[in-house]
Amino acid sequence: MAADKRGAADAPRETFPDIREAVRRLCAGFPGEYWRKADRERAYPKEFVDALTQSGFLAALIPESFGGSGLGIRQAAAIMEEIHKSGCNGGACHAQMYTMGTILRHGNAAQKQAYLPKIASGALRLQAFGVTEPTSGTDTLSLRTTAVRDGDHYVVNGQKVWTSRAEHSDLMLLLARTTPKDRVKKRTEGLSVFIVDMREALGRGLAIKPIRAMINHATTEVFFDNLRVPAANLIGEENKGLYYILDGMNVERILIAAECIGDARWFIAKASAYAKDRVVFGRPIGQNQGIQFPIAKAYAASEAAALMVERAATLFDAGEPCGAEANMAKLLAADASWQAADMCLQTHGGFGFAEEYDVERKFRETRLYQVAPISTNLILSYIAEHVLGLPRSY
Repeated sequence: MAADKRGAADAPRETFPDIREAVRRLCAGFPGEYWRKADRERAYPKEFVDALTQSGFLAALIPESFGGSGLGIRQAAAIMEEIHKSGCNGGACHAQMYTMGTILRHGNAAQKQAYLPKIASGALRLQAFGVTEPTSGTDTLSLRTTAVRDGDHYVVNGQKVWTSRAEHSDLMLLLARTTPKDRVKKRTEGLSVFIVDMREALGRGLAIKPIRAMINHATTEVFFDNLRVPAANLIGEENKGLYYILDGMNVERILIAAECIGDARWFIAKASAYAKDRVVFGRPIGQNQGIQFPIAKAYAASEAAALMVERAATLFDAGEPCGAEANMAKLLAADASWQAADMCLQTHGGFGFAEEYDVERKFRETRLYQVAPISTNLILSYIAEHVLGLPRSY
């Protein structure tokens, strides 16, 4: 059997090596201590986000005509994967990549010109995405936040939860009900999307309450009390907002899946290095199959998941339907990252719980992806119903 000399943590046939190397160089300036300090203080990693913005990485998907790079999802996925593979965390800024797509694909010419160049340059941050509510969760069609037309404004009342980065964003994409649920012809209608300028809204009908969580994700509750939003900030047609939001979900799935692949590869590299260096009973622990096998299985799972991420991104860039592939990419990558995280912590033993090794921080961070941005159970339901033709379960 021919030996493969590839390093255990290296992805075969690396795509977009120039982009990846540039991301690695940037991330090298933000080592573990930077992230540990931010985690301890629950601080927003502003310096990291600013560096990504100034390097143009967060504008990767914005067309060149609006000041962006005009790249595809495959390149964007490579950026997010490398951020996480380097031990950093894209959760502070990844939403800007996929939320701006709603403006790009469904906004009018004035909205695109007003917002996209400033988002690309970093003059404006579009990081907040107001969809989930305390009572409805992932049952988006049951959301209760309302937007009622009043002259040249809409008056918004309601509440959102798990609205990450709201305190650190200038703009929010808000999904609200503009027609009562019992008055729509189709259950998927009646919702609309708005651009909310939070700089103007804060204290004038908008209130933000931070949620201290298991990870440093800068997440919040957002309250709307007769907030007046200009009618000019409505994206697309009234009552068609759900379709605009769903249009960007495949991008979200693919980019988050790429982050999971990056996490998995970080855990595998970390565990492999430790297993080679850690000597117990006179031998490296990596010599023991009880240590080797979990690392090898995590590697195999992560590489298989990476192929599905690449497949989904390729289909999206080609303009082909990719709902099933994007969902499977998210499912498989999230599972692979969590498998690798558990393996890495176990490999390190007691030292895995020590802050200085960064394992426990990344362990907590990657656990999120079993739940968000969509639960793995809902992905399984989607596959069962829409791919396999099984009866709808909910």
